[in-house]
Amino acid sequence: MLNSYSSADKVLLAVDCIIFGFDHEGLKILLIKRDFEPEKGKWSLMGGFLRKDEVLDSAAIRILDNYTGLQDIYMEQLYTYSEINRDPVERTISVAYYALINIENHNAELTQNYHAQWFSVAQAPKLIFDHDSMVEHAIRRLRYRTSIKPVGFELLPEKFTMRQLLELYEAILSKELDKRNFISKINSLDILVKLEEKDMMSSRKGSYLYTFDKEKYDAKLLNDFVLNL
Repeated sequence: MLNSYSSADKVLLAVDCIIFGFDHEGLKILLIKRDFEPEKGKWSLMGGFLRKDEVLDSAAIRILDNYTGLQDIYMEQLYTYSEINRDPVERTISVAYYALINIENHNAELTQNYHAQWFSVAQAPKLIFDHDSMVEHAIRRLRYRTSIKPVGFELLPEKFTMRQLLELYEAILSKELDKRNFISKINSLDILVKLEEKDMMSSRKGSYLYTFDKEKYDAKLLNDFVLNL
């Protein structure tokens, strides 16, 4: 049995983190410039190698913290990439994770201390290796998730307008939605709390602010549904 282990091929296992954010300009992705060869100076996802003493989820948390300083961010495992020549240096398998964060809450720390940069998903630069494929896969997963589970809690400020929520869904789905139909279907989920406050910047009359009912929101995450937006 020991001989079987010693004769087995050895491969590297990497973890790559795909971080999506949302602001008034749309859906964005967080990238860094690679600081070592190969592909030094080119744009990349945040990544690193699994250590012997950690599990994949712990590695993803460590790598994200190392590159961005972000902590306590929920990440979901996306896919495993095992093409033989995906890394020109060594045979490397990569497990990708994706996460959603509110840009407004984290932007200053990211740009000033960690040199990470936000790009519009639609206008992001070309990435190293197969990272573009990872991003495309993550966007498809996010769009699918949006069709069966509520989104917004991780991406919007604590208080938001219905228009902001609509713009978030339109940015993720990359299409214009019927406002009345959207509001009707979102209200049917019963996950929003309408506040007495208004955002007076949006119009002369102002727009009512909403917040998520965290308990109901989390309950909906456990049950698949179809919004048909």
